[in-house]
Amino acid sequence: MSKLAYTVEPVLDLDCVADVRIHVGGKKWHLWGRKGAERERGLAESVAPGKLPVLLGAGLGVCIEELLKSGPVAVLDNDSPIAGASGADKFRDHPQVLWLGGDPAEVLERVRQWRKDNGGGPLELVKIPLYLRLDREWYSAIGNTIEDEQDSAAVDFWAEVAYPKFRSKKPRVLFFHRPYFLTGEIAAALERLDIEFRNVDIGMGDTVRDGFVEDLLRTAVEFKPDFALTVNHFGVDREGKLTDLLLKLKLPLASWFVDNPHLILYRYADVLPDLTAIFTYDAGNLEIMRRKGFENVFYLPLATDVERFKPGLPGRDEWRAEVSFLGNSMVNAVDKYFELSELDADFKKRVPELAVRFGESAELSVEDFLRNTHPELLEKMENFATDEHRLSFEALLTWEATRSYRLSCVQQLLPFAPLVVGDEGWHKLLGKGDWRYLAYLDYYNDLPGFYPMSKIGFNCTSRQMKGAVNQRVFDVPACGGFVLTDHREQMEDLFEPDKEIVSYNDISEIAPLLEKWLADDAGRAEVTAAARKRILAEHTYEHRVSALLEKMAQTFG
Repeated sequence: MSKLAYTVEPVLDLDCVADVRIHVGGKKWHLWGRKGAERERGLAESVAPGKLPVLLGAGLGVCIEELLKSGPVAVLDNDSPIAGASGADKFRDHPQVLWLGGDPAEVLERVRQWRKDNGGGPLELVKIPLYLRLDREWYSAIGNTIEDEQDSAAVDFWAEVAYPKFRSKKPRVLFFHRPYFLTGEIAAALERLDIEFRNVDIGMGDTVRDGFVEDLLRTAVEFKPDFALTVNHFGVDREGKLTDLLLKLKLPLASWFVDNPHLILYRYADVLPDLTAIFTYDAGNLEIMRRKGFENVFYLPLATDVERFKPGLPGRDEWRAEVSFLGNSMVNAVDKYFELSELDADFKKRVPELAVRFGESAELSVEDFLRNTHPELLEKMENFATDEHRLSFEALLTWEATRSYRLSCVQQLLPFAPLVVGDEGWHKLLGKGDWRYLAYLDYYNDLPGFYPMSKIGFNCTSRQMKGAVNQRVFDVPACGGFVLTDHREQMEDLFEPDKEIVSYNDISEIAPLLEKWLADDAGRAEVTAAARKRILAEHTYEHRVSALLEKMAQTFG
C-alpha cells in the first residue's frame, strides 16, 4: 500500500492544545488535542522499565516528552509536515532523541547502533496508529522488522543476564554511586579488599539521571555483578520500578542506611522485593524494619577510614583548644521543617515539649512515640494532607529534639572556653561569651588534622541515633585524638568502657569529666591508644564492607 496523499491543518482546541487535522481526500483525520495528549501519555506509561522506546511517528510530542524523563528515545518519523504542525519537531535536536526518517534500511541500521550505544537492552515499539494508516509500507515494514529482531534479541539479552551469582570467592559489586557520606569510603574499602566493582552514577536529582537504566543494563551484561549496592536507598524509586527490574535480572540489592531509615523508607512502603537486604547503622532499627516487611535486615555500624584518619597530619594554630565541639546547631533544619510541616498554631506550640520528650524516650520513631504517649496526636499526624507533610513533622520533632539536647550539652562546655565549629546558628543559641567559633571544616581535608589539636573532642549524638554511635567516636581516636561522648546502648559492643572509650550518662556529668580528663594527659593518651588499637582490629570500613559481602553471599548465594 503506497503512502496516502494528505494536507496538514494545525489548529488549537478550546483549551489551546495542539490539534492537527490531516485531510486525506475528502476525509479529515486528527491528532486530537487533549484526547491525543492523554493517549500519548498512556503509551509512554506502558513502556516497561529498562526497555529502550522506539516511536513509530512523532505525534503531538507528548509521548516523547514523557519518555525523555526516563532516558533516551528513538523517533522514527517520515512525515515532517505533521511533526512541524504539532510542534513535536522541537525534540528533533534533543541530545537524548534519535530522530530518523528516509530509507528504511538505513533507519534500521541506525536503530541497531543506537541500541548498542545505550546498553544493548531490549527495545519497545510504541505505535501511534495514525502513521500506520498514512504510510503502512514505511512504518509497518520498519516496525515488523524491529519486532522480529526483538523476539530473538530478548532471548539473547535475558540469556546474557541469567548467569549464576556468588560462584567465586570474591563477589563482583555493582555500586550505585552518588557523592554522599560513606560512598567514597565504600569505594576505597572495595579497592583495598581487591573486590571488583563498577560504579553506575545515579545523579543528584530526586529521580535517577537520564541514561541510568541503560547504564545499569549494559553493566549487568558486560560486568556480570553478583549484587548491587547502594546507600540510603539511593536510586530506588518509590514505585518499585528499579527493584522490579533488579528482580527480573535476578540481581540482589544491598542498601546500607547511614541515616535514619524512618525518614527515608516512608515512601517505599510497597517496595519489598525478595532480593533486597537492608543494612542499618543502628541495631534498634532491626525489629522495626522487619515489622515494615523487610525480611533480610542486618546490623552494620559505622566505622572509619584509617588511611585518611591517622595520626601525624598537620593542623592549624587556630584549631588548637582545650575542648572543642564540631556539629550543626540544627537551627536552620528546625526552621525549615516548621515551615514544611504547615502545622496549626496549637500544634506548633506543643513542638518544643514533644521534641524533648521524644528525645528522652526509648522509641526510635516519632510514630511509635506518639502511639505510646499521645495517640490523639498520632491520629492528627496520620490525617496530614500528604506523606511529605507527615515526613516533615517527623523530621521536625527529630531535629528539634537534637537542637535542644545538643544546646544543653554544649552549654556545659562554656566554663572551659570551648572552640565550637559549625553553622552560624550557634551565635543565636549561645550568644556572646568565652567561646570561639569557626565555620564548618571539610570532613576529608581538615578533620584528620583538626581532631588531635584539642585535648578533648566533645561529642553529643543526634537524637535520630537513640542507641547507635556516630562517626566521630571512630574518627577522633583513629587520628590520635581523645573523645568524650554520650553513652549509647550499642557502644559497649564496640569499645570497652573507660579503657577504650569515656562517656557520660547525664548532662550533669559533663563538666566533672572534662575537669578530670583535662588534668590527666597520660590517661587520655592511654585511652586513645587503646581505642585506636581496637579500631584498627575491628572497626575500619574494610571490616564493615567485608561483613556486608559475607552476609550477601550467605543470604543470596
